[in-house]
Amino acid sequence: MDKAGEPGGERFDIVVAGAGYVGLTVAVAIRQAAPNLSVLLVDGAPADAWRRDTRASALAAAAVRMLRELGVWEAIRHEAQAIGEMIVTDSRTADPVRPVFLTFGGEASAGEPFAHMMPNVELNGALRQRAEALGVSLRSGAPVTGLSHEPAGIAVELGGAGRVRARLLIACDGVKSKIRDMAGIRTIHTDYGQSGIVATVRHERPHGGRAEEHFLPAGPFAILPLKGNRSSLVWTESTREAERLIAADDMIFEMELEQRFGFKLGALTVEGERRAFPLGLTLARDFVRPRIALAGDAAHGIHPIAGQGLNLGFKDVAALAETVVEAARLGLDIGALDTLQRYERWRRFDTVQMGVTTDLLNRLFSNDNALLRQVRSFGLSLVDRAPFAKRWFIEEAAGLSGPSPRLLKGEPI
Repeated sequence: MDKAGEPGGERFDIVVAGAGYVGLTVAVAIRQAAPNLSVLLVDGAPADAWRRDTRASALAAAAVRMLRELGVWEAIRHEAQAIGEMIVTDSRTADPVRPVFLTFGGEASAGEPFAHMMPNVELNGALRQRAEALGVSLRSGAPVTGLSHEPAGIAVELGGAGRVRARLLIACDGVKSKIRDMAGIRTIHTDYGQSGIVATVRHERPHGGRAEEHFLPAGPFAILPLKGNRSSLVWTESTREAERLIAADDMIFEMELEQRFGFKLGALTVEGERRAFPLGLTLARDFVRPRIALAGDAAHGIHPIAGQGLNLGFKDVAALAETVVEAARLGLDIGALDTLQRYERWRRFDTVQMGVTTDLLNRLFSNDNALLRQVRSFGLSLVDRAPFAKRWFIEEAAGLSGPSPRLLKGEPI
């Protein structure tokens, strides 16, 4: 018997699977707006695994507005590095000079940078504290291993932790989502044959809040500013070359890094571990099934060329939380298919549009074709001379284009 006297496991209104940023944020958003809904957050990783994440993420202005409304931003803002300017170049790795074809900067609104860089460990820790304060139950080392539908809910098998029942299961378990597979949701997938190397670099001179993206033949090489004289790298290479670089000793890796990074910020030192992640495009054909909703990478995995992967997931959070909370206030079934389809309609077009855009950008820029190089250079230079186009880029980077859920406007649900 469970705590409520029901056989076969505890009962919750919502089970969220995956304690990354999307899972934590959707649990916090729903619980803050609807404290009458019980939320269980389960994660397959050990309890302290998140503390070993040395990566950093770009938070668009809209995401910062949401985190402020959720009571998280003030706890981490001291670790946030505002991005004040972005420059784009297109060159070969060995070119002695990299002409700048596009620069854009400015603010989403007065005094509001269009993006910030944030260490992952700080963001995850603050979200966990907020979830605990709101009464979200969290169980680590408990992967979802099975599902079965019931007349008014879903039974969720947790590996090594028994069974729980819920009215709604939200899958935030990553691009290789097991829940998506269990639900029978098919995907469209393209393997790019590329891997993204991520690392943190310390340099002698300050970066001035400038982010850089160098389009090289193997793929984009992004330099993103962190607090202090440090930067986060997202370095795209062919998978074979990425494996070679990760396995290389520190001297070889730093020599290759210097060739791409340059010496404008002085001597470079890699901090912590370097890792590589396979890159591809994965789009779920459906975002929902009865009692199940996909969010974040479980619904879409895109190339990091535009730096919008995390922010796309935060858009899912805001739309899904608003859908669920409003349905609950109206007395509707929060796990019913017609309820969840509102969320799917809200997010499908934007997700497909961003997936197609990043796919085209990667195919256009990740090559050394002379004709395409001329077309790219002309196009970037044209945009650089068009203020309205630059403003559009800033709004896109800030996550403020198009109709938005309330949380992304900094408004309560």
